[in-house]
Formats: sequence, structure tokens, C-alpha cells
Amino acid sequence: MRIIGLTGGIASGKSTVSNLFKANGIPVVDADLIARDSLRKGTVGWKKVVAAFGEEILQPSGEVDRVKLGQIVFSDPGKRQLLNRLLAPHISSGIFLEIFKLWVKGSKVIVLDVPLLFEAKMDKWTKPVIVVWVDPETQLERLMARDKSNKEDASNRINAQMSLDLKRNKADIVIDNSGSIEDLNEEFKRVLLQVTRPLNWTEFWLTRQGAISALTSVIVVVLACKKIYNSL
Repeated sequence: MRIIGLTGGIASGKSTVSNLFKANGIPVVDADLIARDSLRKGTVGWKKVVAAFGEEILQPSGEVDRVKLGQIVFSDPGKRQLLNRLLAPHISSGIFLEIFKLWVKGSKVIVLDVPLLFEAKMDKWTKPVIVVWVDPETQLERLMARDKSNKEDASNRINAQMSLDLKRNKADIVIDNSGSIEDLNEEFKRVLLQVTRPLNWTEFWLTRQGAISALTSVIVVVLACKKIYNSL
């Protein structure tokens, strides 16, 4: 099984690339969706976060106001680290559960879409690692336009994350998304050919089909040995 790590930075276009993988039939495990589920009202994660940050982060419905929580943690590194510590176990278990479900279905190639792939050290479980990169000026402009935010708020959110240049240096594959959507599509076609190449033997044995083949081989060998032993 080939687990591809996909990461980037805020407003880098990672979600667009993730959707391109889905459109091409590659299943994606989205850590952001799992994180949202871990914050749903009444969950263990929700209870921990409300206890730590207070009920003022809640909407009238009782659900977490993600915008308000984001403003708190992006302006305070200590609180951001606290939030990550509270939710990390729930997000990690959710990710591995989704991977297991896809393994059971027989998926051979999946994409693990994790914004904090390097920070959470999940890159050691993925190969190759793809980083969606964009130059700093374009990233800031896109974030301000997307969130209708001012330069200071947008800069705080960008600076709260590992720099894209550092992530680029850690990547196996870099997708430069500084240009147009047409440029991105061309970049993606190149990458898709790389990541959908035939599995190597190690990757094959990690698939459900590989596991069944290995188990079948073991059974055949055991039966053959038993037959030889009984004939002695």
C-alpha cells in the first residue's frame, strides 16, 4: 500500500490538489475533516477543548466557533500548542481508522492530507511526501482575499505555521502553485504519473491483496511440509 503524504500551508492550494486526487479516483484521508469531527458537540475532544478554553468559544448551538477558536490560538503559540496536544490523539486515531477502512476495501494508493504532517511527524509513515508550495507574497494575497482579513491577521496565521520553504526542503515532490489554475493542473498531471506508478514489492505486501497472498503462501508451505512429514 502506498500512502502519499500531502501537505502545504494555509492558502497554498493544498485542498485544491487534494480535490484533484479525488477527481482522479485516488482516495484521500483528510485530517481537517477528522479534526472537525473530533470537535463536534459532546465528543471527548469537544469536552477537553471547552474545559481548556472556556464556553466563550461556543456558538449558541453549543458547537465550537472555529473562527473564534482560531483567532485565539493563532495569536498565542502556547494556546496553539495546547489545542494540538488536546486533539492530537483523537485526530491520529481517526486517521488510522480511515486508513484501515481503505486497506480493507483493497485500496492500493491513498493520499494522507495533513496540514501538520511534519510537525506531527507523520511524514515518516508516508512516501512520497508532496508539498504544495506558493511564494510568500502570493500566499498572503490569497489568504487576505479568501478570508477577507487584514494583512496583520493574515500574517499571524501564516507565521503560526512551519514555513513553506522549510516544508519544501523536506519534500520528495514539490508542486509549485504560484501560477494559474492551468499551471497547477499541468503540475498535477506530472505528479499523478509519479505517484501512480506500479507498487514496489514492499508496498504490495502492505496491501490487502499482498497480505492475502502472503497468508496463502504460508498455508501452502505448512500443508506441503505436513504432507512430507506424514510420508516419512
